[in-house]
Amino acid sequence: METLATAIETINENYWYFVIALLCLAGVWFTIRTGAMQIRWLPEMFRTITEKPSDISEGKKGISAFRAFTISAAARVGSANVAGVAIAITVGGPGSVFWMWVLAILGGATSFIESALAQLYKVRRRDSYVGGPAYYMRDGLGWKKVAVCFAVIVTVTYGFIFPTVQANSIAASIDTQFSFEGSWPMFAIGVVLALLTAAVVFGGVRRLSSVTEIMVPIMAIGYVAVALFVVAINIGEVPDMIGLIVGHALGFKEVAGAALGAAFMQGVRRGLFSNEAGMGSIPNAAATASVSHPAKQGLVQSLGVYLDTLVVCSATAFIILLSNPEYGGEAEGIALTQNALAGQVGDWAIPFLIVT
Repeated sequence: METLATAIETINENYWYFVIALLCLAGVWFTIRTGAMQIRWLPEMFRTITEKPSDISEGKKGISAFRAFTISAAARVGSANVAGVAIAITVGGPGSVFWMWVLAILGGATSFIESALAQLYKVRRRDSYVGGPAYYMRDGLGWKKVAVCFAVIVTVTYGFIFPTVQANSIAASIDTQFSFEGSWPMFAIGVVLALLTAAVVFGGVRRLSSVTEIMVPIMAIGYVAVALFVVAINIGEVPDMIGLIVGHALGFKEVAGAALGAAFMQGVRRGLFSNEAGMGSIPNAAATASVSHPAKQGLVQSLGVYLDTLVVCSATAFIILLSNPEYGGEAEGIALTQNALAGQVGDWAIPFLIVT
């Protein structure tokens, strides 16, 4: 088992260099080709998200741009924003936050392209639209075999792998509060999460969107509001914090080049896992929207990248960095965020993060 784990770790470390290079180059290419649309069209993103849905059939409205946005936001905003950012800072230092920001700006263009394509090649079903990379690979590029492979891989990844990461972070956050003994409490948490998820997912995309439309804004606004309170009570420390992030990212405060590389790698890794731009997952949600033009949902999903990384991930980073944590200490992942927030606002922060 140890040999297998070592082999997987080795493959993963080398594979990440390829993924990072590919996604960064794609982000730069799409930014150039679109004339930096993710910056120029920022006001249009906010206007588009409020557009009313068109009719999918006579007298029946389709899923709105905002509902599709909340579906994708529910996938983006989660353990990566709370636990992932904490791990990035612990391993890569404060500079990793800067590289998350850079990846988010590049990812805005990538998300625009992949989501617009999903809209362009979406397929109408009885009460909604479906689509995504598998559809535009098959119908746009004619790559049927590649489309099938992608569909299988994304089903396994999002059906089994990613949910376990989210469930593990939720269980860890609860364990921080109650300090369970044994594995049975964790198993019970997993079962409850699976049942709640099934009740939503098996209701179809309409039920899913009706739930995310309510939960995502409440969770995001609540979390960001608490982070802004932490920033407000530490306002005098904010300039030094920004200087720390930029200084560590660009090597101004680092002696060894390895520290700069660690900040870059951790920032890009966690940024990618968090905002999912270029991973091919978000277009599946983007395709469900009934909008008047494919580019409009592309704009909405670009805004989703910003919400995820520039807002929610930054909120976590500010909470941690303004609490002066000991980098590389025992507290990693969501426990670091919980302890940092509790130190600022009180012990109620731990159950607050469990819920959000």
